[in-house]
Amino acid sequence: MQPVLEIFAADDFALWPVGEHESYGYLVLDGELTPAGVGTAVMRIADCNNFEPEEKHGPCPTDLLDAFLHGLLTLPDPFAAGGFRVTDRATDTVFVDPGCCNGLETWRDWDAKDGSPVIELPVDQVRALVTGAEADLRHFHSLAGTWGGQHLPAHAAAVTAALARALDLELTE
Repeated sequence: MQPVLEIFAADDFALWPVGEHESYGYLVLDGELTPAGVGTAVMRIADCNNFEPEEKHGPCPTDLLDAFLHGLLTLPDPFAAGGFRVTDRATDTVFVDPGCCNGLETWRDWDAKDGSPVIELPVDQVRALVTGAEADLRHFHSLAGTWGGQHLPAHAAAVTAALARALDLELTE
């Protein structure tokens, strides 16, 4: 089980370095990402929350970087398109891919729906898989904090906090 972020090609993105990815793919969020991969993830999560600001979030800044990050930094519950992907590593068979309109911010709210695919596992194995996926999210978050200090120094703390909200991570000091 891996946390994945739905991504699109970012051919014209120039606010910070990003990796090359095909549209409509998934980027695994873990501690193995390159700096360009982290940049891609931060770009995609910020883009998911790039909206026309409401009055309570204040006017959109005029600076290009500040405007791009505005939704991510002002929304109390930012969105991260993706979810958990379940793969049988022995056969490389993907059993569950995140579906349309799913987000990583709701990974703690899993619930079976009528017609959903079912994978039967003992509860302790499911807990271990979810714990591993959460550890991957935490490792990504740690990388993103370091990355933010290098690429977005004026916004690093705010972006790191917003990413924690978008990934539904409860941070410990």
